[in-house]
Amino acid sequence: MDQPKGPVTARYKRVLLKLSGESLCEPGGFGVNGQELEQIAHEIVEAHNTGAQLAIVVGGGNMIRGSKLAKEGHIHQATADYMGMLGTVVNGLALKEILEKMGKPTRVLSALNLTSVAETFIRNKAIRHLEKGRIVVFVAGTGNPFFTTDTAAALRATEIGAELVMKATKVDGIYDKDPMKHADAVKFDHIDFKEALDRQLQVMDPAAFILCMEHNIPIQVFNMKHKGHIAQVIQGEPHGTLVGKGR
Repeated sequence: MDQPKGPVTARYKRVLLKLSGESLCEPGGFGVNGQELEQIAHEIVEAHNTGAQLAIVVGGGNMIRGSKLAKEGHIHQATADYMGMLGTVVNGLALKEILEKMGKPTRVLSALNLTSVAETFIRNKAIRHLEKGRIVVFVAGTGNPFFTTDTAAALRATEIGAELVMKATKVDGIYDKDPMKHADAVKFDHIDFKEALDRQLQVMDPAAFILCMEHNIPIQVFNMKHKGHIAQVIQGEPHGTLVGKGR
């Protein structure tokens, strides 16, 4: 069986990591940058070495943004969203290739039927891969237009029984107001689901946030660009902001 090697240091048995497409390219860039891809892959390998079962949902904003195309009025939103889903497939295949080269058995599961390049998503199959110690990369969002990859992350986390959703971002947590505009902005180390809703804090898309809240899956928002943070969050270190039930 394909199991992670070394001692288990993970606090969480099974986690879902939400990566943006921009994590695979240079800031403001387009496509997949080899250096950025290698950097994030090293972080994923380190995280998997903690012994946690690791699933990933990857976005596609570095390839195409369906919502932007739809707003411009040239393409119907449903079609534009499907185009965006295909962008996530490109990113997922790139992640799979480099993770395999680094010695990590990885499987790509797609919400769309793309059997030439990925396995079709089946819940039990995904769980079986995780139990065998393989990294699982979920692509093509939910397989439906009008839903974001944030929602896909919350949905897949619920389906596989993840104990934590890790939302990797370019900021170091959640603030009471925009820290780029307000010098007195205060960062939350921990915030309750209901308080985050009441304050209208932009943790994830509303559908994704409510799904995590209803199923009591905490969300850790942290800066993915800080070396070691993915593994450290899995090990229980308090980077960023934890959104959950109670204080």
